[in-house]
Amino acid sequence: MYKPEEIINQITGQGVLPLYYHADEKISVDVMKALYDAGIRSIEYTNRGQTALSNFKALKKVCETELTGMILGVGTIKNADMAQAFIDAGTDYIICPGLVETVAKVADKNNMLWIPGCMTATEIIAAETLGARLVKLFPGNVLGSDFMAAIKDLFPGLLFMPTGGVDTTKENLLGWFNAGVCAVGMGSKLVSKKIMEEKNYSLLTAETKKVIALINDCRK
Repeated sequence: MYKPEEIINQITGQGVLPLYYHADEKISVDVMKALYDAGIRSIEYTNRGQTALSNFKALKKVCETELTGMILGVGTIKNADMAQAFIDAGTDYIICPGLVETVAKVADKNNMLWIPGCMTATEIIAAETLGARLVKLFPGNVLGSDFMAAIKDLFPGLLFMPTGGVDTTKENLLGWFNAGVCAVGMGSKLVSKKIMEEKNYSLLTAETKKVIALINDCRK
């Protein structure tokens, strides 16, 4: 089991946390392999469909047998029962779309990193009080990098990662990293429906490498 610090360091180091869901198990696995080939060592598989849990178990097995060092997290966890089900399935960490205290308690009981979604200063204060170390700003496209810049100094002990509508352009990424985020969560802008439908995994690997390079440039 990975320690919270190891997971935070990996997400921060790669600068982008790819997130996706697909109903098909094989496509879900192949997407993860394509991201791994690009240098990604942590992903968020989102709990957004009926096959999410069974697919997640298959992904975990592939991580353990084929993809050395891949840290697998689960997203869209909205209650304690969901959290426990994915902990039992072997998740390395948990991400919520909002601030869910019952999930925090389950994660803490299992010595597991949990990343709450927050949209206001009040929610961020509550997350900090509950012991959060990394906060997901969600939805990122609604809040914008100006929001991040405005609240950053209020929370010197927290790390922030916007998710939702974060774009693959240098302008967008530069705005976020200049505002002080540690990484960006990236879903359909990176792992698009088109890529998954066409099973164009080589394109996904290439696009992910581009995003990583852009982020590295933004951080210079």
